[in-house]
Amino acid sequence: MNSSIVSRRHFLLSTGAAALLPRTWVRADIRSSNPNGYVVGEAIVEHIGARILAEGGNAVDALIATALAGAITQPHQTGIGGYATHGMFAMNGGKRIAALDGNTIAPAAFTPDIFKPDAKGKVPGAKNEHGWLAAGVPGVIAGLKLALDTFGTMPFSEVLAPAIKLCREGVPVTQALASALARAAVFKHDPGSAKLYLPGGSVPKIGELWKNPDLAEVLTTLAKANSIEPFYRGDIAQRIAEGFAKNGGMVTAKDLAAYQARIVEPITITLGERTIHTPPLTCGGFTVIQMLSILKAMKWDTIPDGRRRLYARVEAMRLAWRDRLSLLGDPAFVQVPQERLLSHDYAAECAEKILTIVKEGRILDPEFTTSTQGGTLSFSACDKDGNVAALTLTHGNGYGAHVTVEGLGLTLGHGMSRFDPRPDHPNAPAASKKPLHNMVPVVITEAGQPVVAIGGRGGRRIPNAMLEFLTQFVLRNRPFSESLASPRLHTEGSKVIEFQKAWPKPSIDVLKTAGYTVKVGGSATLSGVGLEKGQWSAGMK
Repeated sequence: MNSSIVSRRHFLLSTGAAALLPRTWVRADIRSSNPNGYVVGEAIVEHIGARILAEGGNAVDALIATALAGAITQPHQTGIGGYATHGMFAMNGGKRIAALDGNTIAPAAFTPDIFKPDAKGKVPGAKNEHGWLAAGVPGVIAGLKLALDTFGTMPFSEVLAPAIKLCREGVPVTQALASALARAAVFKHDPGSAKLYLPGGSVPKIGELWKNPDLAEVLTTLAKANSIEPFYRGDIAQRIAEGFAKNGGMVTAKDLAAYQARIVEPITITLGERTIHTPPLTCGGFTVIQMLSILKAMKWDTIPDGRRRLYARVEAMRLAWRDRLSLLGDPAFVQVPQERLLSHDYAAECAEKILTIVKEGRILDPEFTTSTQGGTLSFSACDKDGNVAALTLTHGNGYGAHVTVEGLGLTLGHGMSRFDPRPDHPNAPAASKKPLHNMVPVVITEAGQPVVAIGGRGGRRIPNAMLEFLTQFVLRNRPFSESLASPRLHTEGSKVIEFQKAWPKPSIDVLKTAGYTVKVGGSATLSGVGLEKGQWSAGMK
């Protein structure tokens, strides 16, 4: 047999990943009773985290090593050159709870006219979506290193080792990866990407070993330095900057040197005995907290009529999405009414408005255009000492900016696409500004103790999927496994409401009558760990 061709099953068996391969991700797959803890988020690399936990590493050690490996095996979802990573951490039995902000920033030389939209609101040539102008300063590797330094116990060199091995020895091309590569014909126009993803000028066959030796050298350099300094302020940074300059991009060596990921205070909401913690803006959790504030103000869980309860929740979601898409942006650059949007008074005002229109059978006026933002990987972990963490990292949409730094094997995320190109919008791009995005890592505590860590992948669908889980787990007090398995709905403020197939049909009919356009649709994929009947469980749906 050709040594470069292996079956996916052989790969899983040889690495130990098969033991953790779920039966299906269509339903929630729950695992429990492992005394060492869990890492959940991508089956093909979870064994890496499991081994670290078994050998005494903590949840963050396992989480970072698994995420780094996932960035190699799922290059269309995220990568070492991805634009952002965000996380939530509850350590020492919940005594320390903190958030990670590893969002991208726009180049310092950026000017608003670069993405000036046309009469239809579109950026000519979609240069904010694909190409070198679509990439800002990469934040993923800085965020992962800061999380490890702050909360982990292992050297950076050790958690990098599995990712380096995967780059050198290769990973098997799955059907999903082959399909993603086949769709990315634009790679032919970017020499670095074509060399990496279309070796020999064609898409690798299913089962072939796909390798990234250039990236292996980059990661080896970081491992030897036990640092990200070469990436942001050394030789690698210089080569990245040269790639931007050569191809008309704007990120410079000075931009890379100035970049810093940050540990920040989370925003929270307490509902009953449980407190939800999630990173602040520019993360997507702000909108989830706002939705929950409105539901709390209207005493949503006590509405006796199930149809009206659904109707009221949809309107709370639509209203929060209206605010998200019209008022939110980087608070370091624009005045965002954060206090008001999360205040009791505003929630009560919204609740009263919603309950009135529900009673009258009307719907709110706001109407917004939906988006196809997707991508990301999300991992959650717990360990035997009760430390928990959730981490999401992303390119943006598939393969991000569709450009790769030649000689480094480093594909860049398209963080600039997450800005709104309208110059008067709070989320308009500007020099050194951070874009608004959809990641929502969450930690839930009860009596100060962590009971859940969870995150999601799936672009704009993440906030609504997370709301569904939190509605079931916190407001309705359902077990972790049931909450994760619950069917979900999606809206971005328009009159189009999407439901997963499993949603009960009778409760949907009332929305059709009210004037919504109702259709079957998908959801984000959540991966989390939760305390259930005194034992930690892990699941993904």
